[in-house]
Order: sequence, then structure tokens, then C-alpha cells
Amino acid sequence: MSFNKHDISRNACQLFGKQARCGYDWWWHSLTAYDAKTGTPRPFFIEFFLCNPAHGGDTPQFGQRKENKEKGLPPSYLMVKAGAWCGADRTQLHRFFGWKQTMVDMGVPYSVKAGDCMVSETETHGSVDISPAEAQSHPEWMCGSGSMSWNLKIRKQVAFNVGYGASRPMRQWQLFEMFWHAEGMKTEYEGEITFNGKRYLVHPHNCFGYADKNWGKDFTTPWVWLSSCNLTSELTGRKLTNSVFDIGGGKPKVGPVALPRQLLSALWYEGKAYEFNFSKFWTGCRTRFRCHETDTQIVWHVEQRTWLNRMVTDIVCEKADMLLVNYEAPNGLKRHNRLWNGGNGHGTICLYRHGKLIDRIHVENAGCEYGEYDVLTPYKG
Repeated sequence: MSFNKHDISRNACQLFGKQARCGYDWWWHSLTAYDAKTGTPRPFFIEFFLCNPAHGGDTPQFGQRKENKEKGLPPSYLMVKAGAWCGADRTQLHRFFGWKQTMVDMGVPYSVKAGDCMVSETETHGSVDISPAEAQSHPEWMCGSGSMSWNLKIRKQVAFNVGYGASRPMRQWQLFEMFWHAEGMKTEYEGEITFNGKRYLVHPHNCFGYADKNWGKDFTTPWVWLSSCNLTSELTGRKLTNSVFDIGGGKPKVGPVALPRQLLSALWYEGKAYEFNFSKFWTGCRTRFRCHETDTQIVWHVEQRTWLNRMVTDIVCEKADMLLVNYEAPNGLKRHNRLWNGGNGHGTICLYRHGKLIDRIHVENAGCEYGEYDVLTPYKG
């Protein structure tokens, strides 16, 4: 069965049961937009991050505040994260709402609304405006300064359904520490973004859009993500307009048991599905990966194979184009302090079947992420 199977029930809010008391759920969107005056491209991201509704109130509760740490109060809020990669003014902006300010439709399809911010399966709009003084005086906000507003239509084209790992029973039992579903690993966006006073246009045919979600009780380490639909065959020079790849994972945990380093990967290659999914054991999936920093770049090397296929992915992204993105876990700890995140990665994918090279693919506009827990930070989970 192909992984390209849409299932918006997996996109529903998962903060029930134990995850309502210690859990997060987020919807991520990333895309390329174009300066309305010059046509210059720039990558952007928008995320709606929900945390610990059972502890919610009229105002957001921050886990990084000293008084909350001393009292053992966990974070509880909706965090709207928005921003831009690349450029001297690249930044992440965080706007917070208390749970009583937030409306969440827990059904299918989902929606999240607070103030002028909203996200659903088919649209998102909102605004974030943080002054330098506010960012400096509120370190618990974990963000920079700037302003961004957006109004976008969403059309999800290709899905990465990871299978049983995020099926209804697994969601109900809440066994994994971190779940993943990419309802739109290839997504068309259309609309406008205004960032720091500049207007950007978003076109469906060249936005190179992506949409997924994660949820659970904690984050993974290492944390790895790579995806792009801006792909070109190096063998033929042809643009691969019906193609996209997505790689994610790190070290999954089922309850207290950590599995060996594993990644879930999918390549939709001109309408054909190539999947490398460790949970589908009958395919003989094997994974090796290395991620590291140099002085100027983050570097990913991923090699995966099944009984039939092999995919070798090499991506780099310039640190000058990236951000160190910030999250606090539902237990209030902030253990990821060097989580590199970018939207302008580039590199190659080599795809083989029965040992024969099918294509060598040039990758641009790749969403990318890598980080590991700060070893100096004590864990009290």
C-alpha cells in the first residue's frame, strides 16, 4: 500500500487523556514566498503549538519562568510561531494565548482559533508582532523580534502516512513519546505574507510548500527532518513536478523503551512510491545516518535500503540561513538548545532499485532540522 494516503483524522487534535495533562500538539507549515516588488524568493514558516490544556487558564503559563519552575508549574498555552529564514532579519516570533482564549475543534477536520490567528486543513491567517524591548524583557517567550502577518489558502497534494505507528489504536493508547503525520508533504499555498513591512506573494506553482504535524509527551533526540518538492533529475535535466521526499525521526521511544536510531522516509517519484519505514519490518528496512555541524554548515547524510530499493540523501544548509528554534517540553524542561532549523537546504538524492541507479536528483528549497539534547542539562523526567 502506498504511503500517499490522506487521513485527516490523524490531523485532529490529540490532547486528550494523559496528553492533556502532559502533552503537546502542533501543526507546521513552511513555504517559499516572493517579494512583491523585486520577485526575490524567501522561505517562511508558520506553526500552531498547543501545550498542556489541563493546566490552562485565562493567560498563558510559561514553563521557563523562574517562579513557575520553583512551584513546579508546567507550560500551558497556544504558541503561534511564525518567521522567516535567510537574511539579516531572519527570526522566529512567538505569540501566546491562554487556553481560555483559544478555541480548538477536536473533531475532523480540526481547527484552532485565537485572536486573529487561525489554522485549519484549508487555510491559515494571523499576525505576530514582537518589539526588541519585549523580546529582551521576556526571555520566557524564547523568541526574537519583528512582525509578520499572513493570509493563506492550503491545498495538500501528497501525504506521507507513516502507517500503523500513528494509527487509531496507537493514538488512543498514546504509546509513542513523539508521533508524526505529514498530511501535506507536498502542499500548495496561495496568498500573501507581510514580514517586517515587506509584502510577499505566495503562488501555488512555486511555493514548494510543506505541512505536517507532531504530537506527544516529549521530543526526540537526535531530531532529524528533511523534505523538499523542488527536485530536478540530474540524469535528464527534467524538473520532477510530481515528486517530493520526506525524512524524519531520530530515536523513537515506546513508553520508557528507546528504539535504535531510526528514520522514516518516503520518496514520491513522479507518481511512484518508495518508502523506507522501519515499522514495516517485512520490507527489510535498514537505516544509517550522520548529522553534524561544521563552522558554516549543518550536514545530513542518510542511507536507507529495503530488500528492493536504496536511497542515499545528502543535504547541507548554511548556518547563516538557519535559526536555532526554541521549544519547551510539556514537563517544563528545555533540553533542545541547539535545534538547527532551515528552509533553504540543498543537495542530492540517489535512488536505486535492485542495485541499479534510477535517478540522481538535485534538491533545492529543502526544509531541514537537526539537534540533540544539551548533555549539560539534567533530565528529571
